Amino acid sequence: METTCTRCHQTTQAESCYCPHCGLPQLVYAGDNSGGQAPSEPWAGAVRDASTIDWKPAMRAALTLAVPAGLLSSAISPVGVLGLFWMAGAAAWAVLLYMRSQRPAWITIGAGARIGLVTGLLAAWLAFAVSGGTLFVQRFVLHQSTQIDADWKTRVNMSQEMAQEWTAGMGSSDAAHAEAVALRAQVQAWMMSPWGHAGIETFGIAVNSLFLLFFAAGGGAAGARMLARRRRPEV
Repeated sequence: METTCTRCHQTTQAESCYCPHCGLPQLVYAGDNSGGQAPSEPWAGAVRDASTIDWKPAMRAALTLAVPAGLLSSAISPVGVLGLFWMAGAAAWAVLLYMRSQRPAWITIGAGARIGLVTGLLAAWLAFAVSGGTLFVQRFVLHQSTQIDADWKTRVNMSQEMAQEWTAGMGSSDAAHAEAVALRAQVQAWMMSPWGHAGIETFGIAVNSLFLLFFAAGGGAAGARMLARRRRPEV
């Protein structure tokens, strides 16, 4: 009896555990003539779809890896600049940890990306909360507002100088130049205000969390891809 592979649509034998063309694990069903004997492979007769996820162990694996990834990606971490790589690695590891309890030990790339995305959501939320909480503690508990405002003023002045150099190189007319100077003054005043400072800092942390989500989904897909290559038979 012959079947068709769901990935490459090539003909395979019904008793084959893998597609001989692309290596995709195939569902093998035990017939009535098996005589009550156990299947030859641990997943023979299984009907679990590799694209579905058992969320209870998946959430356990995601939470286990999300906590260290979120802390390493937060503002308190000395290696927070590498947060995107921590997140991708944690998501891939979460997929591998989840699949240790699954049979067959294989998962689709889409399902791996979903586990990675959940890991990223948990870790990004933790990183956002820790980063925002750190700024709050530094300003209102440790009374470091003077140093924080001085550093922020330096950053604003640098950005304004870069904008001034950029507009000066455009060779605009005097009227346009005066309008640009007035606009920069308004932007600088808004950035130096408390609500402007808080808004920009919050927006920066939120954008960083969004990038963490993208890398987490990619890491989960990469983890599923590694599992697929590991299970591919030699041809």
